[in-house]
Amino acid sequence: QVQLVESGGGLVQAGGSLRLSCTPSKNFFAIDVMAWYRQTPGNQRELVASITRLPSTTYADSVKGRFTISRDAAKNTVYLQMNSLSPEDTAVYYCNVEARDFETESGAPILKTYNYWGQGTQVTVSS
Repeated sequence: QVQLVESGGGLVQAGGSLRLSCTPSKNFFAIDVMAWYRQTPGNQRELVASITRLPSTTYADSVKGRFTISRDAAKNTVYLQMNSLSPEDTAVYYCNVEARDFETESGAPILKTYNYWGQGTQVTVSS
């Protein structure tokens, strides 16, 4: 079973920085999109930032200019550098990976798209 290994969450004071990282437990034929989402109690999970193979990046308006998403293709790892953190950034942050890989259970190899979520890492920003 594929796992996304996340690290880097924790407690930080307002104005501080944290860096999250996420690495899948296996290699894929291709990883198309790696992203970070976040969720607070009672709210829907929201996209924070994403990065494609090209690479092109997308950011939520609330984090533009403060957060930077990057990807180390050789390590299959995605990072989220978070600067100028505020209490409003407090949430559980989830890594998401969209990847393509060959499925062979049905006989001939078929290239399929898979989507995986990490277990989440808590980020708490104190005022």
